[in-house]
Amino acid sequence: QVQLVESGGGLVQAGGSLRLSCAASGRTLSSFAMGWFRRAPGTERDIVTAISWSSGSAYYADSVKGRFTISRDNAKNTVYLQMNSLKPEDTAVYYCAADPSYQSTVVSGSMRYWGQGTQVTVSS
Repeated sequence: QVQLVESGGGLVQAGGSLRLSCAASGRTLSSFAMGWFRRAPGTERDIVTAISWSSGSAYYADSVKGRFTISRDNAKNTVYLQMNSLKPEDTAVYYCAADPSYQSTVVSGSMRYWGQGTQVTVSS
């Protein structure tokens, strides 16, 4: 089992930045692809970004390209999401998730483990 705990969410003005962290326990994350997903009110949960276990591959949704950066520190068992130039439409609950398959993470979002989510609110 892997337990994932997100932190770093909060309220920020448009144009500001936040850095989310996802700390894992139970197992090492080094063999898992990691993803960040988000769910805005009244919408489905969508993938934001994903990273392979080696950090050799990364995927970004078009809406966040150039603004968000995913990274991971396998030694610390932690994944990060740096969010810059935030917009009100980025407001959502952000979830961290882990899965053995990077392809599955990007294509289907069918993840084996999920965090509980952290709220990000961007005011205009």
